[in-house]
Amino acid sequence: MTTTATGQAPGTVPAPAEPRDDVVTDERRYLTFTLQDELYAIDILQVTEIIEFRSLTVVPMMPPFIRGVLNLRGRVLPVVDLAARFEHGATEVRRRTAVIVVRAGGEGTATQDVGVMVDGVNKVIHLGADDIEPPPAFGAGVRTDFISGMARADAGFLIVLNTAQVLAGAAELADAVRADAVRADAVRADARADGEAGG
Repeated sequence: MTTTATGQAPGTVPAPAEPRDDVVTDERRYLTFTLQDELYAIDILQVTEIIEFRSLTVVPMMPPFIRGVLNLRGRVLPVVDLAARFEHGATEVRRRTAVIVVRAGGEGTATQDVGVMVDGVNKVIHLGADDIEPPPAFGAGVRTDFISGMARADAGFLIVLNTAQVLAGAAELADAVRADAVRADAVRADARADGEAGG
């Protein structure tokens, strides 16, 4: 009988390994990305997907860090310009510019998907509690309440973001953006209907 490299017959699923009581880990996975030559990380459990940057629809009367909205499989997705959120100016769109879709809200508020615009997505890393140091009192270039901690990276340090603080209020803004987009679609539909009726 033919077997695979693991000694299993083709088409069979290997039995799960028995849990080991002597192995204890507090490591979590983080998605790392770059923004204006700085390296950042967010908990991978808060990330729903990563998409290429695409043309956005600007929504009037929104904070400067709300870059616009995009249509994600029929859903209106507000996109936050993270650099503008940090008051570092608007992000310049380049070849590697990406949108990380993050689940915002929770703890008594409704969760909403919000896009976070970054210069480029790097890789997923594992960090344990011992790998993350408390946020500095100053000098990180980002508000301290936006930072969960600092961790060593290949070329210095990376900033682990507190997404709850970074996106504080973003879920509510997302609702407002979606409502504006729905109203705008309704107005356009009415205009098309009037035009067809008049024609």
